[in-house]
Order: sequence, then C-alpha cells, then structure tokens
Amino acid sequence: MGRHTTQHPPIPDKPQDVVDREREWALLTDFIGDPSPAMRLGVVSGRRRHGKSYLLQALSESLDGLYVTAIREEGRLPALQRFSDVIASHAGLHSGALSLPDWPAVLNSAINVAARRSKVPLLIIDELPYLLQHSPELPGFLQQLYDDHQRGEGIGARVILCGSAMSVMHELLSGTKPLRGRAVIDLRLGAFDYRASRRFWQIEDLPTALRVHAVLGGAPGYQPIAGNPTPNDGFDSWVSRTLLDPGRAVYSRTETEYLLREDPRITQHTLYYDILSAIAQGATTPTKIGAALGRPRNAIAHPLDVLESTSYIHREQDILRPRHPVITLVDPVIRFNQLITLPQASAVEQGFAEEAWKASTPTFNSKILGPHFEELARTWTRRYAHTVLPDGLPGPVGTTEVPDPSARTKHEVDVIALALGERPQSPRARIALLGEAKATVARRGVADLQRLERIRDLLSEQGYDTSGVTLALFSLYGFHADVRELAKRRGDVLLVNLETLYGM
Repeated sequence: MGRHTTQHPPIPDKPQDVVDREREWALLTDFIGDPSPAMRLGVVSGRRRHGKSYLLQALSESLDGLYVTAIREEGRLPALQRFSDVIASHAGLHSGALSLPDWPAVLNSAINVAARRSKVPLLIIDELPYLLQHSPELPGFLQQLYDDHQRGEGIGARVILCGSAMSVMHELLSGTKPLRGRAVIDLRLGAFDYRASRRFWQIEDLPTALRVHAVLGGAPGYQPIAGNPTPNDGFDSWVSRTLLDPGRAVYSRTETEYLLREDPRITQHTLYYDILSAIAQGATTPTKIGAALGRPRNAIAHPLDVLESTSYIHREQDILRPRHPVITLVDPVIRFNQLITLPQASAVEQGFAEEAWKASTPTFNSKILGPHFEELARTWTRRYAHTVLPDGLPGPVGTTEVPDPSARTKHEVDVIALALGERPQSPRARIALLGEAKATVARRGVADLQRLERIRDLLSEQGYDTSGVTLALFSLYGFHADVRELAKRRGDVLLVNLETLYGM
C-alpha cells in the first residue's frame, strides 16, 4: 500500500523578537511542514553566542514542541533523569513522575508526548555534543528510531539536533556515522552580517557600528552582556569597560579561553593560542604561520585542520593563483584578545584598561580595523554590489596578488570579483571588479585609482578578460574631490564609503 501524507496545520510566522534569520526560519519551517508521515531529521550547528538556542526555542514555542538542552559535565544518569522530567512536564505530569531507564526509552517517550501535544510533533535536542561525552551510543539509537519510523504509517515526527562544538556536529553526518544520509537539513548558523548586526545593536553612528563589529563580530549573544556604546561615552570608553575589564563576562581573555574549550578536539591550548596569534599578526599561509612559531609547516597542519573544522579560522584560495591559501581568523573576539588583551594583560588586570587601550590604538587601527574593513568590502561585493555593477551579480569574490615584473614587485588586491559563472584559478577568466579598501584617516584619491588601473592592465597582459571590469575604491574617510569628479564621468569607477557599505 502507498503511504499517505499528513496535512499539517499552517506554520506560524517568525516571531518579531527573532531578528533577521528569515532564510533560516523559512528553511526550518519548510522542514517541519513536510507532509510526509515518516520521521524527518535536521541538524543545526553554529558557534557559541550565534543565537541557535534562541531561534530553536522560538520555533519550539510557536509549535508547542518539546525542547530540551544538555548540560556540560552532567553525567549520564542525571541527564536521563532531567530529560525524563522535561518530558513529564511537557505531558502535564509533575516532576519525578517519569524515570526513564535509557536513551531509547527517552527518545520514544519524547516523540510520543510531542505527538500528543501538537499536530506537528517536534523534538529539539540542544547541545547534543555534551550528551555524546557520556553517551556516544546516542546517534546509533537515533538511527534506529529514524529507520523504524520510515516503515509503515508514522506520526511525522520532526527531530532537530543542535550543538556548538562544530567539529562534533559536522562529524554526525560524515563517513560511516550512524546518521549519515538521514538528515534533511544541515543548517550551519552564522553570525549576523554587519548590516543586520548594526540593526540588532541599534547603533545609529556608522563608525561606531563598524568598530563594534570589528571587535565582537555579528554574534547576537554579546549584546546583552556588553551593552551598547552610548553617544556620551563613545567607543573607546565602551571597550575599556567591557572587553578590557576582567570582571566582565565579555572580557576577551575569558571569552577566548571559553571558546577554545568548547570543542573537545582542541587540547594543546598553548599551541593553538600561538597559531591564532600568528594569524592575527598577519601570517596568512601555513608556511608563514609555521615560521612565526619556529615550527615546520607539517607540524601545524593538523592544528590548522582542527581550527578550520571548528570554524575558528577560515581558509580560502587566492582567486587567481592555485595552491595559495589565505588563512584568516573568523572570530573578532579572538583576534582582539590575541592582539590587544594578551600583550597588555598585566596592565589590564591591574585596572589600567584606559591606558592599555590608548597604547593599543595603533595596533587596533592597523591589524584589526584595517583588515576588518577590507573583509567588509568583500562582503559588500558578494551581497550588495549587484545593485550597482553593470552586469549585476558577480561571481566568486576574494583576494589575489598580481606580479609586476617590470617593477619587480607584487600588487596585493584587497577585493577581486570574477564575473558570474567564472571559476577561481581559471586562466583568462572574466574579471568583474577590482577594489582597494583603506580604513586609514587619509582620503582616497586619483593615485589609488591609478594603482587599480595598473593592476587591470597587468591582468589584461596576463590573458584575463578585463573589458568589463569595475574599479572600486572603498574608503572609511571619504574621497578627494578629484577622484569624485572623475567617478562622475567614468562608468567603470565606483566609490564606496561607509554610508554605501551600510546601505544608507
């Protein structure tokens, strides 16, 4: 006999208190609204403080689902009892009414209770990696439950597994793991982008919004514990009394140590700290990182793989040149800690935060604000430049180096976008945009544009198609009148200031 489908009730709209996340909410509600009577499994992962739990709790509440979260360092028996209590409460029973003996009993009871409470039976298990520390057999039981609910007429349960230990969550669906091939969604929840972050923090002043994003990124979980910089005290005072106050939960040294301990694969903390510091200082390749640590390249290959799998670093290839990886830090808090807090730790912990921050200002400007502004320029090119580029949406966006044999030098390109449909490292690829991004106080002028023209001509000589390239200057402090007048007359010149970056 053929399987019939179950008509689920309409899925509710995203609650107003869930900021942004329209795409993620739509994906989750489509997953839950699947009319199949068979069980469906979803996996949600993301770094700490990115709002995973907030989003999933809102989803559970809107559908009267059963949401339960694991606790770090809780043993197997206490976890079983606490899960039993949550299930009992969801069923309308008093605490202690259930004492389920094992995980199969917990999972079956949770799904049955969820099915009695809602026509869309939803079970969410948050921070699953904590459970796996004492119950590594749990994915196998979930596989058995899933397979059992694929046969015959099921109740259409939807099970979502969530966690912050990125490497553990990614391995759930890999290789020969029990749940491989069984998840419908594998949602990796990222931080807010810089525009959504400014709206979430409600910061009107754009330079302040940029600087807050440069030190905390788009993780919404920092806002409640850091608070907003006010017009009266400004960004500098806010940094001194938050990220540089050892008594605050957002103190960058404490936060970095907590982040690194979130993933069980990170064990040699001193080595990982040194690697992160080298990357923060500007070492962007395995060879340079190894040289900064006085170690051969192969000695840091595994730690780099771990940091990449846990989403603490990002590794991407040069857009034009093969086998030239570019490694950057993902989390601005870690970058701030390695560059600002650690070198000034003694002064900060003695209560001299303002003095330490003042001494660190040149480092902040050159190694944090500058690279962050460049990254935002690339983000803008990926997400928003299609509204102004002649050919609309560009293809891959990144960085490159262009050799200049006659000058015996190489030109670093902050932003390069290939045309849509082109592949990175392809000879004779069409180039859509070349850009230079500067956060220095000096305004940008014709000399900056001439440098881009020189790079364009070099690429053309090397066989790339630059006939439709746009030359873009990104500046935190604006532009001289000469280049503004030139941009008005030329269709291939684009000037992007802070207002343009933020869509103002």
